[in-house]
Amino acid sequence: MTADLSPGTATVQSSAAKPRRKSKLKWWVIGLSALLLVAIVLAVMKKRSANVGIAVTTDKATVKTIVQVVTATGKVQPEVEVKISPEVYGEIVALPFREGAHVDKGEVIVKIKPDFYQAQVDQQTAAVAAARAGAENSQVQLEKAEADLKKYQDLYDRKLVSDFDYVTYKTAYDGAKAARQSALAQVEEAEGLLKQAKDSLSKTSIFAPMDGTVSSRSSEVGERVQSSSEFAGTEIMRVADLSKMEVRVKVNENDIVNVKVGNPVKISIDAYPDRKFIGTVREIAASADNNGGSGSGTSGQSSGTVSDEVTNFIVKIRIADKDATLRPGMSATADIETQTVKDVVAIPIQAVTVRDKAGMNADEIAKKKEKEVKDRSGNDIEVTNDKTDSQRDREKLLRIVFVRDGDKVKAAKIETGIADNTDIEIKSGVKAGDEIVSGSYAAISRLLKDGSKIRIEKPKAETAETK
Repeated sequence: MTADLSPGTATVQSSAAKPRRKSKLKWWVIGLSALLLVAIVLAVMKKRSANVGIAVTTDKATVKTIVQVVTATGKVQPEVEVKISPEVYGEIVALPFREGAHVDKGEVIVKIKPDFYQAQVDQQTAAVAAARAGAENSQVQLEKAEADLKKYQDLYDRKLVSDFDYVTYKTAYDGAKAARQSALAQVEEAEGLLKQAKDSLSKTSIFAPMDGTVSSRSSEVGERVQSSSEFAGTEIMRVADLSKMEVRVKVNENDIVNVKVGNPVKISIDAYPDRKFIGTVREIAASADNNGGSGSGTSGQSSGTVSDEVTNFIVKIRIADKDATLRPGMSATADIETQTVKDVVAIPIQAVTVRDKAGMNADEIAKKKEKEVKDRSGNDIEVTNDKTDSQRDREKLLRIVFVRDGDKVKAAKIETGIADNTDIEIKSGVKAGDEIVSGSYAAISRLLKDGSKIRIEKPKAETAETK
């Protein structure tokens, strides 16, 4: 079979290619039209959005009482808790009280096997008797030497004996006198050792140092314990007065300057979620706690660099309520009321932002500074200058709020006072009843300027309730 190359066939193929080119051109026109339409819609929406204004929420400045609070967490502990450790070592033969039991002052709470110490007492009693017998014998010898010396003294005075005989008896007398003094010293030594042995024997029984409750017991009958006189000593139990409880919290160094003895405190204890306890600051540590962390622990060197360490101070808070059963170790949160002002103008804390005198926010100031130092070499002198300049920039920043004025806002410079968890005191710049922009964070911190157009939107919580 041979291909048909006639002119009629070529004409048919050329006419079939023309519709394909028209179809591609049609789709290009449709695509470009769609893109143009989208661009027009976006431009219209952006213009409309600009005309509508920045979406914000507002709150009115009110007159209220503001209580400045320092919040810290810690543990419930007895005000007085005594650790019981033995002064002698040995085997525990009696522990009459279990954990949680009440004890009266003077009751025997621990007994250590006394056999060894009783044997020492017997041994030292015999040593005292022997020392006293030796002292009696030395007294007899001294009296004999004294009589002999007296007799030879008379003979010597009358020149009836030689110098050698006199010196012999004089030396014998001096020796007997020294032996007597040595014997008396031995008696005192033996009596001292006997007293020490009796004291050790008496310490095999440990008595309750106060009325209280056994708050913990870490040893059992049959265990051998170490003496606290030479070593750290074994902690057998703890006796605490659970009628007087306190909360021990760690307060950061930035807040401790505001805390004073006597400050009122509201305490939340995890074991009583529906109840608030009342307390007062009883004691503030004079030096920082070096244990690190938020809970109690053993002392030691903290790891990490100095910049990683958190400096805290222990604050002890007395709990006034006596009707609740509080146990050592319960978790608690304390709100320490450090300062109170009454009948002051207050606004939400988040409504306050910072600007420089030109109206630039913190991000814009940082970008400007970065641009200024971008081409510098970065040597020490320039770094120091940068830090100084940054400090000066911070000092130039102003605290402002945005006050609603119709469909726009005015930037108002303010002077602030103390704050609680939600509101801050305004000393000047805003009066009660002024409508203040309180949200959103992006609008307050970045978007709004003096004279910006706004639109009010309802808070999300209120919108949800309406629905």
